[in-house]
Amino acid sequence: MRPEILFPLFAGINTLSGIGSKTEKLLTGLCGNRIIDLIWHLPSGLTDRRYSPQLFNARPGSVCTVKVRILEHQEPKTRKQPYKVLCSDGTDQLTLSFFKAYPDSLKKNLPVGEERVVSGKLESFNGILQMSHPDYIVRPEDIDKVRGVEAVYPLTAGITNKMLNKAIKQALQKVPPLPEWLDEHFMRSEKFPGFNQALNAAHHPQSEPDLLPENINRTRLAYDEMLANQLALAIVRERVKKQQGREIKGNGLLRKKILERLPFDLTDAQKRVLEEIYADQASRFRMLRLLQGDVGSGKTIVALLTMLNAVECGTQAAIMAPTEILAKQHLETIRPLCEEIGIRAELLTGRVKGKSRTALLQDLAEGKTDILIGTHALFVEDVTFRDLSCIIVDEQHRFGVHQRLALSNKGNKADILVMTATPIPRTLVLTAYGDMEYSKIDQVPAGRKPIDTRVIPISKLAEVVGGLIRKVEAGCRCYWVCPLVEESEKVDLAAAEERFESLKKVFGNEVGLVHGKMKEKEKDAVMEQFKTGKIKVLVATTVIEVGVNVPEATVMVIEHAERFGLAQLHQLRGRIKRGFQASTCLLLYSYPLSETSRQRLNTMKETEDGFEIAEKDLELRGGGEILGTRQSGFCEFRLADMTVHKQLLLTANKDAKMILAQDPNLQSPRGKALRILLYLFERDEAVKTYQQ
Repeated sequence: MRPEILFPLFAGINTLSGIGSKTEKLLTGLCGNRIIDLIWHLPSGLTDRRYSPQLFNARPGSVCTVKVRILEHQEPKTRKQPYKVLCSDGTDQLTLSFFKAYPDSLKKNLPVGEERVVSGKLESFNGILQMSHPDYIVRPEDIDKVRGVEAVYPLTAGITNKMLNKAIKQALQKVPPLPEWLDEHFMRSEKFPGFNQALNAAHHPQSEPDLLPENINRTRLAYDEMLANQLALAIVRERVKKQQGREIKGNGLLRKKILERLPFDLTDAQKRVLEEIYADQASRFRMLRLLQGDVGSGKTIVALLTMLNAVECGTQAAIMAPTEILAKQHLETIRPLCEEIGIRAELLTGRVKGKSRTALLQDLAEGKTDILIGTHALFVEDVTFRDLSCIIVDEQHRFGVHQRLALSNKGNKADILVMTATPIPRTLVLTAYGDMEYSKIDQVPAGRKPIDTRVIPISKLAEVVGGLIRKVEAGCRCYWVCPLVEESEKVDLAAAEERFESLKKVFGNEVGLVHGKMKEKEKDAVMEQFKTGKIKVLVATTVIEVGVNVPEATVMVIEHAERFGLAQLHQLRGRIKRGFQASTCLLLYSYPLSETSRQRLNTMKETEDGFEIAEKDLELRGGGEILGTRQSGFCEFRLADMTVHKQLLLTANKDAKMILAQDPNLQSPRGKALRILLYLFERDEAVKTYQQ
């Protein structure tokens, strides 16, 4: 149950005065429909209304707050002309202009002969001082309510800054005095103000530096948000640690047979990671581990050996991929090896139907199938295993904490290993996967040659095609990735089709095309032709980004590379890092090139280290956008900025661990205050998890 002290903050914004249904709808679209959403909506700028000169020496172009006497109202002769109100402060005249005016209302608010205070931007036209639509018109006794610094908020059409200021002022009055949840010594060392003080100050900036994420008030709020995130994940992690698992410790015979059949030795990094995984499996507690490995670092063999450890104990294992292409690819890699050692691996996707599906499910339930490979179709209700003890989830950021916990309930106290080939900076691993143990394959197999990455202006397109002809004649295969146009699949598709047609004139039937709008069958057919070599050049949209495996493809051309994010460029380049031949990646760009795009392309040219690239991506794009995380289930902070507050996250991580070590049930005065923090930042699920 949410603590009663927070009830006012989770009331609807329609409980505030002046917010009708139309405004409520607009505000909901802007920041949310509860009072708490208004509170987290921080200013992005400020308007200083303290400048209050006499009109004769006022600076045109500045925001002024002046006291004037109303002299005359001038109604327009035509619709296109503004309604004018002439005023004076005794030193000079000022004309107030109103378009689409309501004369009755203006005469009531600005009565001739009386004094009023007006505040707005002062302009000079033909030597006459003017102010169009003053932001404020108040009586002289209310001048101090206007003459100050006003916060400027991110807005949406239909919402004015004045309206939002009024709503947020009311929202802030609803914030009760909250108990302090931060450690006293830490607060002193960081010079942090209290939460209520920091919140009020953040909404009342007095100068430009107050708007920066480094500002002490914003930093305090960012730390609160990070601490709530880290404490919630630490609580779930503690629960997972205490969940009874099974001691999976095979005799090693199947794994030995596989290792003897491999044409290569495992890298030291693979061996180290396997030791960590085997130790987890052998423990009497459940495994929940994240395995990070860059493109081509050999995660699939680690996954297979992990599953074989479970099979050696007479249990079953499953591996789930996000797409059918990836699931089939796993099958192609895993099944031949399994058949050689007498292990049965099967594929289940949404396309397996009718009698085949019934037979497959029956064999699975009877334990005749040892390893099941597939998409999320593995985990629909009618899929039952005889004894599932190991689940591997591949490339699936979209799984949140609670989905991971629910997934493990499918098996009999099943262990879970989540794999990703998208290198994620350590700080983001903490925010998204803080409930999990963490392993990293930071080595690529020996013998892999570095990729020659070149950055080329698109004006040299003819030379690129000429080079491609020579490569194809020498027996190479090539990907040609077409530009990414945000928000428009249609434009993406048109660009791909256009390039396909132009290359067809050069390569004839040796060019193929794949894009997201194609049916799965058509896509598979083209990919198969590319794999067998019938097609030598594959034109594609970013549909090939994840997991397509054609070792013979050694050339990658990325058109308009400046439009892609670093992580995407890295994933795409990874498609030609599959074999042991020398490979070339050409990044074609067009002018004008922004500084960020220039840095991205230079980073790609300088390094192939995915972890280094991910850190650079975080630096260039910020935490909200990293690796397309907006679509990927990563925690999006509302107050914290990962490019600025990175170190604070590590502190919050340590703080959360220390809190739970000292006060595991959050029953001390600080522990009870931290429960309020968790609910304040809507980490309710973590508290519920803890109470189960």
